[in-house]
Amino acid sequence: MKDARLPPSPEPRRDVRRPAPLLDRLGATGSLLCAVHCALLPLLLAALPSLGIAAWLGKDFERGFVLFASALGLFTLSWGYRRHRAVRALGLLVPGLAALWIGVLSPLHDAVVPHAAVMTLGGTLVGLAHLANLRLSHGHVHDAQCAH
Repeated sequence: MKDARLPPSPEPRRDVRRPAPLLDRLGATGSLLCAVHCALLPLLLAALPSLGIAAWLGKDFERGFVLFASALGLFTLSWGYRRHRAVRALGLLVPGLAALWIGVLSPLHDAVVPHAAVMTLGGTLVGLAHLANLRLSHGHVHDAQCAH
């Protein structure tokens, strides 16, 4: 017979560890810097040949950067989703990554202003997704109603 005065024992739960919030901060900072880069790029195009860094604007560099942003974003936000179960951050990440990939793989890449606009939008959305993930993860409290 159970004693009515004893609190119920907590159910064993799986310990899901989240990678350090540093990854979200890195992703947010990188994405927002990318957005600033893309917004200012049309203004800097004339100066780049004289600075000797025109190679940084190549398609391979941009594709590599978008690939890295995609991997980092998908990893950190999917890990965060496992913790907080809110789709708001993923709702920003998916259209942001779509805009970035459209910007580097479509004919928009050859049109300076539309390319800059699409890449700025994509970088901003990815950065905001990381910030939303940080906020959602930080606000999560483990208590008796915690689902994991």
